[in-house]
Amino acid sequence: MKNFKHPLMESNFTKSDMDSVIKFLKKKDILLTQSINVIKFEKEWSKWLGVKYSVFVNSGSSANLLSILIMKMLNKKKNEVILPALTWSSDVYSVIQNNLKPVFVDIKLNNLSMNLEEAISKINKKTLAVFITHAQGFNGITKNFINYLKKKKIPLIEDVCESHGATLNGKKLGTFGLISNFSFYYSHHLSTIEGGMICTNNKNIYELARTLRSHGMARELSNKKSENRIIKKNPNLSPKFIFLHPSYNVRNNEIGALIGLNQLKRLDKNNQKRNKNLKLFLKLIDPSKYYISYDLKGCSNYALPIILKTKNLKKRNMFESILYKKGIEFRRGNAGGGNQLRQPYLTNYVKNINFIKFKNVEHVHFFGYYIGNFPNLTENKIKQICNILNKISFT
Repeated sequence: MKNFKHPLMESNFTKSDMDSVIKFLKKKDILLTQSINVIKFEKEWSKWLGVKYSVFVNSGSSANLLSILIMKMLNKKKNEVILPALTWSSDVYSVIQNNLKPVFVDIKLNNLSMNLEEAISKINKKTLAVFITHAQGFNGITKNFINYLKKKKIPLIEDVCESHGATLNGKKLGTFGLISNFSFYYSHHLSTIEGGMICTNNKNIYELARTLRSHGMARELSNKKSENRIIKKNPNLSPKFIFLHPSYNVRNNEIGALIGLNQLKRLDKNNQKRNKNLKLFLKLIDPSKYYISYDLKGCSNYALPIILKTKNLKKRNMFESILYKKGIEFRRGNAGGGNQLRQPYLTNYVKNINFIKFKNVEHVHFFGYYIGNFPNLTENKIKQICNILNKISFT
């Protein structure tokens, strides 16, 4: 196994993706900024996912930011958002940057997602929304949880950035919440170089997302009757420069949309390959050393999870040194670097943290990892990786 290497990610781009871009660039009088291909990608993505509306933006982080801003605009009386302590940082940024209060809950190890019972216990009159993260391809919700939120009239926002195609009872994640967010970053199931998507079945939220994506301009509304009414109300303003809300420019472009359209054709097939890799990986690694009791129902795996059963930091450091030597790239802490409550950016926002109350996320923070899983990962290489892992002694 000399010169063995296993990178964290491999390029998700194919010759077919590049050919679609080259063909487009050879056309005359092309428009590279947001135009007809962005609209087409939004429609095709909505059809694949099973929602009415999608808005293509420049990143999953921007999708998070706009989604929370929209929630704040729709309900100014509530200010708390419940989040898992294991998530990507931008989920939390979107809350604090909108001057809202993040309320954290622990996770469950079997799906790396928020503890739903604990989330329910944190719901009160100030709760604006529950912002769940479907981490690393696992489903994080249940039908009972969804029904409870509906009964209490608490909106659900789904972060599906790492879980394209994952399902609950055969229905894709990202269709259960009032809003859902996707990321199309380089290493994700589908990539547009950089990019993200806001998805919803709510027409009003869709229109808000369209305007907020583009400086808050009225001309971005899809409903031209609404735009004309706004123009008539503002006779002293240029019809093309009416800014409805203080906002941002988080548009994407035609090239990203073209790549997304091409990658969407093979997304389901690639997801099947990733899941097959995960099942083999969990079958082969030693359950006496590593946690393997994940809930794979509805999974659309993003990366191969490794959670050590040891709680000894010296043994953990030994484990990491072996992976370095063997050429296996990894990230400690799983999604977003582990427990967000330990990150410096939260110092001024969350005080007097009792880490004992975050038992599972704390273990993942110090003893949890992920390594790369991609569609062209071979069975032989998975066996080699597991052989390396299983030979590591924690005694």
